[in-house]
Amino acid sequence: MDLILASGILAIAGFFGGLAARKIKFPRISGYIIVGILLSPSLLNIIPSELIKGDLSVITDITLGVVAYLIGGSLNMERLKKLGKTIISITFCEAMGAWIFVSLLIASLGHFIIRFSISNPNYYQTYLPMAIIIGAISCATAPAATVAIIHEYRAKGPLTTTLLGVVALDDAFAIISYAIAVSVSEMLIISVGAISLYRMLIVPLLDIAGSLLLGTGFGFALIYISRFSRTRKTLLVTVLGTIMLCVGTAKILDVPPLLANMTMGFIIVNKMRRSQEMFSVISDIEDVLFAMFFTLAGAYFDLGSIKAAGILALLIVIGRFSGKFIGARTGASISQAPRVVRRYLGFGLLPKAGVTVGLILLAQQNSAFSVIGTIMVSSVLASVIVNELIAPPFTKYALFKAGEATMT
Repeated sequence: MDLILASGILAIAGFFGGLAARKIKFPRISGYIIVGILLSPSLLNIIPSELIKGDLSVITDITLGVVAYLIGGSLNMERLKKLGKTIISITFCEAMGAWIFVSLLIASLGHFIIRFSISNPNYYQTYLPMAIIIGAISCATAPAATVAIIHEYRAKGPLTTTLLGVVALDDAFAIISYAIAVSVSEMLIISVGAISLYRMLIVPLLDIAGSLLLGTGFGFALIYISRFSRTRKTLLVTVLGTIMLCVGTAKILDVPPLLANMTMGFIIVNKMRRSQEMFSVISDIEDVLFAMFFTLAGAYFDLGSIKAAGILALLIVIGRFSGKFIGARTGASISQAPRVVRRYLGFGLLPKAGVTVGLILLAQQNSAFSVIGTIMVSSVLASVIVNELIAPPFTKYALFKAGEATMT
């Protein structure tokens, strides 16, 4: 199949999948992913595997670059200072809680439920790296579903304010966690039996430092280039072009591209006086990017691994909910947050979507994870769909129990 034809199929099929999902009150992302599963080689085989894992991966790279840039743009230092120690404490505890709980569950139970394509797989080259990566990705929380529910029920109060602050920081934490997890996992797989402190700690730190420097450079470059943009359309050209330049350069230098783009967005929002338009122009193209991206994500689904993936997805959902709920309560207690925040915040941190899917697709593209990639993608996609179905009622429950929502 031709690459452009496949891209068109992803866009149009994804559009109708999202439309159908909204008709039955489901999030559009669920429709995108389900349509992608139907198009996958495991079912209708409309889009061939070599395209999905080959040339179409450019859609993943560009979309994630855009998402990371927008996340960086949400990290305004003035706003972060106003949020205070409560939100920072809760974010750290609930994100680390999800990482630890999910990783421990998969690391301890994975070898009972997962069978890899190789005989006698080494635990430190398969199950442990998979546990670390999926655990890191589990830190992320999708803001879209949370914001939609808050707006729908006109919620206001300490729980609502804290929830919005934590959700804004969660994805940034997940990107940094993912960069660390991938570096450590690569060392486990490549250097098993000869693991040094340098490879385990210094190499990941150098990768992160390189990514931060790259993103900072492109951030200041974009501030300068944007001066020549006289219209919204030309501004979109410069912003999107710089995002792609940053992604491509990061891949050549072998440093985390998402962290570089997030740093670029952070520089823009904190060093540019009128930065709002630098992020709002992305809204002109984000619908088509998301439709193609999530539909492509669904196409990675492997029906052959559904049995193990289904059980693994259940472990991810249970571990993530437990970690975020206990972590949120711990962080709220440490920072002496209001009682309603301590009791109900954890129920509002279940949604996960864009960053979660994007990070697992990036991991799947990494040649070091060829053995564990397919099962990771299938299980994480399954857990995303489950979360998108069960998360909204939990968030609604928290807001009403806290007395901050009104029935519309």
